Amino acid sequence: ILLLANRGKKLLASESVSLSTADRDAYKKATSEMSTFTDYAPWQVLLMVSLSLACGTMIGWQRIVKTIGERIGKEHLTYAQGASSELVAAMMIGASTQLGLPSSTTHVLSSAIAGSMVANRGIKNLNPQMVRSIALAWVLTLPVTMVLAGGLFLLFRSISG
Repeated sequence: ILLLANRGKKLLASESVSLSTADRDAYKKATSEMSTFTDYAPWQVLLMVSLSLACGTMIGWQRIVKTIGERIGKEHLTYAQGASSELVAAMMIGASTQLGLPSSTTHVLSSAIAGSMVANRGIKNLNPQMVRSIALAWVLTLPVTMVLAGGLFLLFRSISG
């Protein structure tokens, strides 16, 4: 929905699409209605989520750094690999933000590091067990989260009546 709304706004702003005034007004109304589905998080919620993520990273940073920087490849990450991975991750996250697409910084950075490892010494430079476990976590994240959120919602709804 967010992607459609953002693309629609960009198309209208670029004047590359010729629409009648009525069509243009209807399109503007539809894209603004789509935005109401995605622009709803109060600043307090955003603040709490940001603080929670920051606290989690402060507590578990060593495990994160070891997994991402040292265990994806069979060799330690070099400064050049780290810098190129960070730059690519920043560009990809920025691009996905501009397009209105959700992305996981951890997934993007892990993939960038794996790419730098492959570029350095080939596919055999990756630690297959770690790559498999990261990929499994990526695949399971969405369905497990959806099931847990749905279950909690049903529990809260039954409690509140």
